[in-house]
Amino acid sequence: MDGTMLLGVEGIKKTILYGGTAEMPRFITGTKHTGLYPLVAKSLRRIAEGKDPVDWHIHSCGMANMFAYHTLGYDDLDQLQKEPQPLYFVLELVKVQQPSEYDRESWALNDEERLKAVPLLHGQGNKLYKLGRYQDATNKYKEAIVCIKNIQHKEKAWEAPWLKLEKMGNMLTLNYCQCLLRMEEYYEVIEHTSDIINQHPGEMKAFYVRGKAHIEVWNEAEARADFERVLDLDPGMKKAVKKDLGVLNMRMEEKNEEDKVKYKGMF
Repeated sequence: MDGTMLLGVEGIKKTILYGGTAEMPRFITGTKHTGLYPLVAKSLRRIAEGKDPVDWHIHSCGMANMFAYHTLGYDDLDQLQKEPQPLYFVLELVKVQQPSEYDRESWALNDEERLKAVPLLHGQGNKLYKLGRYQDATNKYKEAIVCIKNIQHKEKAWEAPWLKLEKMGNMLTLNYCQCLLRMEEYYEVIEHTSDIINQHPGEMKAFYVRGKAHIEVWNEAEARADFERVLDLDPGMKKAVKKDLGVLNMRMEEKNEEDKVKYKGMF
C-alpha cells in the first residue's frame, strides 16, 4: 500500500510510518451476532456471480424472503441458518481507491446508471468483436444484458417500457451469439436463439443466426427451415441465404463422405 494516502480533506494527508507485519485483524463472534450472516452471504455470493444482490427479493425484508422461499439457494447457508455457529472474520485491506478511480460493476449501479452503461458496453463489445477478441466481447455483451434484465424485471411484461428493453436485450443476445459462433459454441447459439424465437417468432436475425449454427452441427433440415423463414420475413436476405445454403450443401457432402469412410468396413 502506498505510504501516503489522501483523506478527501484539503491539506490533510495520512502517512504510514511503519508498515504492519503482525497478523491481520481477526474478529471472533458468538452466534447471537451472526444470525443474519447467511442473508448477507447470499447477497455477496450473488455479487460474485455478477447478479443483482437483491433481485431475488419479493417486496418484503430479507428475513421474510427467506421464509417465503424456504431456502437461501445455498445448502451451506441453509444449514448455518438452521444451526448457527461462531464465525471468524479475517479482514485484509487489498487496495485503497477513491470513488472516481474505479469502474463500478453493474450490480452496484442504480437503474439510471445501468441504462446509461448499456450503449457503452454495447460499443465496447462491438470493437472487441472487430478485433477478434470474442471472449472479451461476450463479457461486455453479457454485462449489458444483465443491466437490462435488472431493469426489465421491474416493468410490467409486454407493456411499452418492457418491450423496449426486450428489444435491446435481444439485440445484445444476438451479438453475443455471433461471438459464440466464432468460438464454435454452436449448441449454445441454438439454445439462445430458440429462446428469442419462442418469444418473438418474427425476429428474422434470430432465425438467421440459428440457421448458421445448425449448418455447423449438420442439422440440415433445421438449417433449411430457418433460412426459409428468414426469406419469408425479409426477402432482401436472398443473396446471403443463397451463400449460406451453398455452405450447407458443401458441409453435408463432406459429412456424407466421412460417414462412407467410417462405415465402409462395417457392412
